[in-house]
Amino acid sequence: MRKRTPYVQLQYFFFLMSLSLTNKYCLKDIRVSYLQLPYKKTVRLEDWSRLESEKRPSPSWGRLVGALDAVLDSNARVAPFRILLQVPGSQVYSPIACGELLSGSDVYWAIATGATLEEINQHWDWLEQNLLHTLSVFDNKDDIASFVKGKVKALIAEETSSRLAEQEEEPEKFREALVKFEARFNFPEAEKLVTYYSCCCWKGRVPRQGWLYLSINHLCFYSFFLGKELKLVVPWVDIQKLERTSNVFLTDTIRITTQNKERDFSMFLNLDEVFKIMEQLADVTLRRLLDNEVFDLDPDLQEPSQITKRDLEARAQNEFFRAFFRLPRRERLHAVVGCSLWTPFSRCHTVGRMFASDRYVCFASKEDGCCNVILPLREVVSIEKMEDTSLLPNPIIISIRSKMAFQFIELKDRDNLVESLLMRLKQVHANHPVHYDTSRDEDMSREQIKISLWNDHFVEYGRTVCMFRTEKIRKLVAMGIPESLRGRLWLLFSDAVTDLASHPGYYGNLVEESMGKCCLVTEEIERDLHRSLPEHPAFQNEIGIAALRRVLTAYAHRNPKIGYCQSMNILTSVLLLYAKEEEAFWLLVAVCERMLPDYFNHRVIGAQVDQSVFEELIKEHLPELAEHMNDLSALASISLSWFLTLFLSIMPLESAVSVVDCFFYDGIKAIFQLGLAVLEANAQGLCSSKDDGQALMVLSRFLDHIKNEDSPGPPVGSHHAFFSDDQEPYPGTDIADLIRDSYEKFGDQSVEQIEHLRCKHRIRVLQGHEDTTKQNVLRVVIPEVSIPPEDLEELYDLFKREHMMSCYWEQPRPMAPRHDPSRPYAEQYRIDARQFAHLFQLVSPWTCGAHTEILAERTFRLLDDNMDHLIEFKAFVSCLDVMYNGEMNEKIKLLYRLHIPPALTENDRDSQSPLKNPLLSTSRPLVFGKSNGDAADYQKQLKQMIKDLAKEKDQTDKELPKMSQREFIQFCKTLYSMFHEDPEENDLYQAIATVTTLLLQIGEVGQRGSSSGSCSQEGGEELRAPALSPEQDSVFADTSPGKIVQDSQTFPEEAEGDWTVSLEHILASLLTEQSLVNFFEKPLDIKSKLENAKINQYGLKTLEMSRQSQPELKLSSL
Repeated sequence: MRKRTPYVQLQYFFFLMSLSLTNKYCLKDIRVSYLQLPYKKTVRLEDWSRLESEKRPSPSWGRLVGALDAVLDSNARVAPFRILLQVPGSQVYSPIACGELLSGSDVYWAIATGATLEEINQHWDWLEQNLLHTLSVFDNKDDIASFVKGKVKALIAEETSSRLAEQEEEPEKFREALVKFEARFNFPEAEKLVTYYSCCCWKGRVPRQGWLYLSINHLCFYSFFLGKELKLVVPWVDIQKLERTSNVFLTDTIRITTQNKERDFSMFLNLDEVFKIMEQLADVTLRRLLDNEVFDLDPDLQEPSQITKRDLEARAQNEFFRAFFRLPRRERLHAVVGCSLWTPFSRCHTVGRMFASDRYVCFASKEDGCCNVILPLREVVSIEKMEDTSLLPNPIIISIRSKMAFQFIELKDRDNLVESLLMRLKQVHANHPVHYDTSRDEDMSREQIKISLWNDHFVEYGRTVCMFRTEKIRKLVAMGIPESLRGRLWLLFSDAVTDLASHPGYYGNLVEESMGKCCLVTEEIERDLHRSLPEHPAFQNEIGIAALRRVLTAYAHRNPKIGYCQSMNILTSVLLLYAKEEEAFWLLVAVCERMLPDYFNHRVIGAQVDQSVFEELIKEHLPELAEHMNDLSALASISLSWFLTLFLSIMPLESAVSVVDCFFYDGIKAIFQLGLAVLEANAQGLCSSKDDGQALMVLSRFLDHIKNEDSPGPPVGSHHAFFSDDQEPYPGTDIADLIRDSYEKFGDQSVEQIEHLRCKHRIRVLQGHEDTTKQNVLRVVIPEVSIPPEDLEELYDLFKREHMMSCYWEQPRPMAPRHDPSRPYAEQYRIDARQFAHLFQLVSPWTCGAHTEILAERTFRLLDDNMDHLIEFKAFVSCLDVMYNGEMNEKIKLLYRLHIPPALTENDRDSQSPLKNPLLSTSRPLVFGKSNGDAADYQKQLKQMIKDLAKEKDQTDKELPKMSQREFIQFCKTLYSMFHEDPEENDLYQAIATVTTLLLQIGEVGQRGSSSGSCSQEGGEELRAPALSPEQDSVFADTSPGKIVQDSQTFPEEAEGDWTVSLEHILASLLTEQSLVNFFEKPLDIKSKLENAKINQYGLKTLEMSRQSQPELKLSSL
């Protein structure tokens, strides 16, 4: 038994539970004091007005500001219930939110907050069980207060850690914002908040001050202004454009564009930071959900629910690092430190930054282009610390195997940096042992006189991948790399040489594994082999063709996501001209996987993004041309091949290889600036062109006549020489002059700017693909249904959003794969049974109360023709079209099919129906409270109806199977549930009771006819049974809507097996009741359903997920 806490020990230690009530400008607190705890609660209530009788002196303006804050600021409202700890000796209190000091006073501490009395009592019970009984060991009141504060802070830290808040700069404020975010938007727990900011949302010229919440899947805004609450929720996947712009009042705002709306957000602080995080979140979410064909997330972002602000900042830095130095995607950045590097050619230290990653140490000068260095760790021999002096503070020396050394100084935290570098160096050397080979260097030192300039450069700047990369080498590259050095320098500039040395025997193994296998990819490769530089002698014999086949097939085997894409054959052919076969393979790897990401795949997303970036650069650098050509997409369609083939397919080969030289040194930047130079050189001709065809002719003629006067070999025409038969001579342009102009006029674009533009335009390109998918699906569906196109569009959005919400908050299930853009348009988005049930409940007109979910399950099984547990949009809409716009017979047929296999199964959740009881015994007579004569006439009419229906069956091409008694009972139950809350409810119940009784007798007649061996016998046995009283006349005896008498007895198997009715029986019987005809033929409004669905779709999903989490909560509380 716990030791009783003495009252004397608690006389200075007590908790307050206060209820804060806001009444206009008067905030009143009701204090509840708990004394003599934990066993006995003595409650004392005191009412006072904080504004009318403030115990602390406060100037009048302070009261006014506090009152206005309480009314205007949505963040000023405190939790209704709080448990406060009073610090010994204090006379007044100051509310402290979960341990955070808000007013500068530390006299009270808020231990817990709650929205309801029940919630705050739960907190108090926890304190009694886990905290209060330990206080008896303390004798000093100050120790008690100190212990409690320390305990609460520890709990806050633990909770913060669980919610990733420890990674934020201010975890306590972040936790408070997290609580508000969850309360205001009511998302499932899986929707994690990343960060939040105070900002204004503009509606026209009117700003709304509030809070901007950025979560992993949504952008949310909340404002409470002058008593009006505003909530905005924008999924990242709905954003079509994200840009910085200006309005009438502010010069810098963030504009969010969705399909139908534009919203502007502004803030006085952190605008750059907010925009970058928005870009990152939109980019990660869109690529994760819409571009997962080739997109691989960073390891830290694999689990969306664990993404934090710091993860996004790290990802942005990682992507810049990999793009700037053109390193493999899997390369992970570990540290970025400021330093200075000794550059012997300038005889001084160059200020810049060191980047340390898994397998590289890189340096970039502060001045762009001044000096860059890439040091693969496999080339590094040692990393040593030097003596620290005033002239050389914190220096380290990195020595490489080509007998060069790099001196870095001014490194912060040098010891930890060197330790981590040495650890990774040891790991790299253990995985890939270094084999020293200097034979190639000796060959290069004996180059002919024409490459003496390059030899001089090698001597001063280095000749390996670790060379100093300066503006001087860029000028040498722009002049053209000598033929004998071209392959070697391509390997160094792209760092393919590191991959080559790190994977001995890899290429040979791939060739052995891939050769001889026949598939669609190998067929495409074979088809294009003889189209690859057919004019070049190297590919006019089987030796060159075989080498090309092996490289392409090996790469397709290495990377099946890319496989083979057209234009890869042209690029690989050129690589084979200047490099050995294995070297060409690794150069191809570098181009496809690092230097041109996402170019060579099913949708060429990367190439389309760069075309969009190219259009923006045209507007920026060539505004007159952009103004003349209103639609720059025409130019983009022409320039697409420039990017895909690096000008190899549209320029003479001896000239195009100089472009490839620049590409391997400067990356995609070289192609952008050369494209701008080509357009500027032809601006006059393009402005005078009358159509796209004439513009194409102007550009093709110019590119076909670009020459390389320094080429040692004979000229080789372009892959597509459009104007080789010109009658008039066309002036040629030297490639060296064109490249020099491109660097001088358009070389100011940095890698960081290009990556920013790519991120911006990737959103637009991906959303353009989504719009194309949507339009193609609607184009197929519209002719086959009667739903208006605008309503179909909204249904498609609901269908897609349902799929997306499952991606947001649910663990991926095997039967519900992610969006697959490689599939046909109609199959890209599919939903499973649970998602279908949500949509059915939202938009179906056949709502049956608690029975709706069961009906949705049967509908899904009916639509799932191929039994893959997924249905497409077309099947979903076709079913809805019958429900809303079908004729009565079509609706009854659909209902009929929903109650026979495969829709209704033996394991159906409602298969043990309470309707299976003797009240439906078919031995009852066909009498409806009529006289005996009328009953006899009705029996004759019944037999005649059966004959007519039998004749109709003979004329039916495809007959549906008959419905058994168990299936018929389920059919009746569905109809009965559908009529609930209908204005004509009573008439419909009476009508369906009449029809059900009639159908029971039809089934009885068929059963008896079958047992006698004559189904169509004219004179059947008379039905004998006493007439029923009016109380016995109803099929659903003693039944009210939603309530049916249950009985454990069921029909005998033999009766159930023989008793059947057909669709024709049911349809003919329903037609006898006008109220039922009116019900199924009345017009139904789908627009109101769609409006409600758009409002309630998120709420329904949240409710379902909260119900799923309730059993877990109950289990954890036991």
